[in-house]
Amino acid sequence: MTRLAINAAIIVGLFLALMIAPEANAQAVTLDIGDDGASYTGRLIQLFLAVTVLTLAPGILVMTTSFIRIVVVFSLLRSAMGLQQAPPNVVLISLALFLTGFIMAPTFQESWNNGIAPMIEDQIDTGSGIRQATLPLQRFMAAQTEPDDLEFFLSLAERQQADIPEDDLPATMMSEAEIEQLLYPDRVADPDLPPMTTLIPAFMISELTRAFEIGFLLMMPFLVIDLAVAAILMSMGMMMLPPQTVSLSMKIIFFVLIDGWRLLSESLVMSFF
Repeated sequence: MTRLAINAAIIVGLFLALMIAPEANAQAVTLDIGDDGASYTGRLIQLFLAVTVLTLAPGILVMTTSFIRIVVVFSLLRSAMGLQQAPPNVVLISLALFLTGFIMAPTFQESWNNGIAPMIEDQIDTGSGIRQATLPLQRFMAAQTEPDDLEFFLSLAERQQADIPEDDLPATMMSEAEIEQLLYPDRVADPDLPPMTTLIPAFMISELTRAFEIGFLLMMPFLVIDLAVAAILMSMGMMMLPPQTVSLSMKIIFFVLIDGWRLLSESLVMSFF
């Protein structure tokens, strides 16, 4: 009997064993989502929202924290040194996540103390808890956002609202502030903070701009090394030798001697304070 026939016989035997297993040993798995219609619908909506939040958690981490600036700077540093896959992406992302944790720790702690913990202990309702948890993130993003970027997105939002004639709106339509006041009467809002729909894109553009500025400053020393190596090789008549082959080792040892990873990490963390 060949090995293929033996493997096929084993698979068929396992399948038959599963088919003839007594039904008494099987345990039914049930999901209790309430008996009445209101509870059923409410629990389904809560389950849907929970799954949605878990799915969007990586995107929320990227959009509302210091992760953007750090990971873009690391990528530009790798390009400036002429390295293709070293350090690998997983290493750069892991280091960026740890630095993000150090930077965002006070903000996350405030969100937990003021919003999430009271909501878990049923001291405040869900709407107020979410609002109190997002306020520290809004303050952090507002402090790191350039006024010009924020003004640009605020003008876009105002232009979008101005494009809708008031005659086209239903007579019963309420404003967003009225709806929030009706749904969450105890919600404490900060009028000095812009809405999240305009703050998040403005914050992302500001972070990308700062990351590119830092990347430009990082590229300058390595560009000087490339030019110096190319000039030396040209003067020696070694035109067939690629300058990148020689300059790569020079850039790596230069970055190691100045303790570049520690200096860069420290500068990135301190740039948020």
